[in-house]
Amino acid sequence: MKTSKTNTPSTGKVRRDALGGQRGDGHRRVRRIRPPDPATVRRGDADPALTGVAGLPRFGTFMRELGVHRDLKRLFWRLKSGPMVVYPMEAQLQLLLYSNVVGEHRVFGLEALAADPLFVKLAGGVVPSLDTVYRDLCRFDDDAIADLDRLLGRYAMPKSIRKHEVVHLDIDSTVEPLFGCQEGAEPGPNPRYHGRPSYHPLVARVAETKAFVGAELRRGDTSFGAADELAVSQWVERVRAPLRPEQRLYVRIDAAGDCAEILAAINVRKAFFVVKPRLTSDLLRAIRDTVRWTTVDHDANGKPVRQVAVVDFKRDTWMRAEVPVRVVAVRTREPGAGRQVFLWDDLDYSIKAYLTNDFASDPDDIARRYEDRAGIEPMIGEAKSAWGIGAVPSATFIANHAMLLLKLLAHNLVRLFVVTVAPALSSWSIAWLRRALICIPGRLVRSARSTWLRLPVQSWLCRLQL
Repeated sequence: MKTSKTNTPSTGKVRRDALGGQRGDGHRRVRRIRPPDPATVRRGDADPALTGVAGLPRFGTFMRELGVHRDLKRLFWRLKSGPMVVYPMEAQLQLLLYSNVVGEHRVFGLEALAADPLFVKLAGGVVPSLDTVYRDLCRFDDDAIADLDRLLGRYAMPKSIRKHEVVHLDIDSTVEPLFGCQEGAEPGPNPRYHGRPSYHPLVARVAETKAFVGAELRRGDTSFGAADELAVSQWVERVRAPLRPEQRLYVRIDAAGDCAEILAAINVRKAFFVVKPRLTSDLLRAIRDTVRWTTVDHDANGKPVRQVAVVDFKRDTWMRAEVPVRVVAVRTREPGAGRQVFLWDDLDYSIKAYLTNDFASDPDDIARRYEDRAGIEPMIGEAKSAWGIGAVPSATFIANHAMLLLKLLAHNLVRLFVVTVAPALSSWSIAWLRRALICIPGRLVRSARSTWLRLPVQSWLCRLQL
């Protein structure tokens, strides 16, 4: 089938089209490709006006249009004020946001960026010494951390969130192994480095916007439970605030969320929870004794493959907290169904269970709604690989907490930037977005008392006239 060629960049699997490259035409050639001798490419005079982050000014302009610079000044100027201040706190935080956006995960990366003329210009004409930046991160206190967490949530909830009938808030924890002497680094659950000191941060994301609505850095030996009720309550209120009254909010947590205090906090804020339960012996016995199962899927021979049921079961802790809990169980013969728990000797079903305060929805819909929570795992993985949330900059715990929130704030701002200027690229990962919109080559030119930035013709910013 013959397809027509257009000038619109492709956003499919072959991404070179979108980045301005050309597809290979080997099927049209008859001569073998012979790479040239690299020595034939001569080196000319050095050009101090070249930059590798030509997309950063447009992103910085977008930040100012959002009012991020005003928020940083209003919230954090008090941490470093006085007539003799050369590097104000808001300028330092904006500098760290810029460095993370271009892909430098550590404060030490500013050493390399100090050689880029465009980055230096956007930094105010000089990149401060590393010691200054490290000291400024240590100026954070508990109130400043709370302000930065709220600022993170503000840019996770754009106005477009109101168009969704249902919004999902996913909460999960992750492990950050550490190899130094950082404050708060303690041995804890660590599937890869057993016994290694680590941090155990808790993060919350909005599935519909692919943005982090909150985060909390915790010691490595900290588990999820009643002590996190305040953080969960704040994140639920933060997501609920901009929603329309008729919009439904679901909070999805793994088995760590089977905590009466957490469930009560979600329920009292008029949100639904869908949580995996702890598979205790009394719950497993109640599931095994359930006789009314509804078949929702079967194989070609008509044999049931997936069945659901509402289980008559309540924990004492739920009743004391006055939390209405509906237990939904799924038994399935589907391959790759996750953890295999078998309760019947004569049936080859494995079981899964879910807790919810949604008594109106179909039980199978509840189960499948939770299964969509799997998207938070690759999002945390991207936060580690593309934003380096596991690369802590300091031996001080509160400085590392501040840097974690700054990195996630940079993620939210980049996602907003992409949705605004290049929505066709919204499905791309952060690594590809950097290549397309931020880390592109350019040249600074002085003309008519103004500074101009020349971009490659093939760049996305040039095509969009940005």
